[in-house]
Amino acid sequence: MNSQEQILRKNIGKKIKLARAKSKYTQEQLAEKISLSPRYISQLERGIAFGSATTIINVCKALNINSDFLFSDLINNKTPILDNFTDDKFLEVYLKLNSYHKTIISALANDLIKMQETEEIEK
Repeated sequence: MNSQEQILRKNIGKKIKLARAKSKYTQEQLAEKISLSPRYISQLERGIAFGSATTIINVCKALNINSDFLFSDLINNKTPILDNFTDDKFLEVYLKLNSYHKTIISALANDLIKMQETEEIEK
């Protein structure tokens, strides 16, 4: 497994953990809900294990999340940046938004990136 794959696994795990926390499930409760062991849930959240497609689907259903949320870094072909508290806190807050407000945040982020790129070109 290469380093980028390790980073992706860890960030998918962090997203599972955030969604689980938002749902107010313990690892034990989530494990019971989808017929897995709490130890395996812990391994998923730490990026040590990576579930089968069926496991990921069951996790998404149990946590009421879309698989795009878990795999957005891979889909967008971006290196995920979730390694500090600020990013985790942002995602925790972001998960509480409804789809309309998530769209606004996404549009705002895209506009900020364009502005940043323009500033870098002008330098």
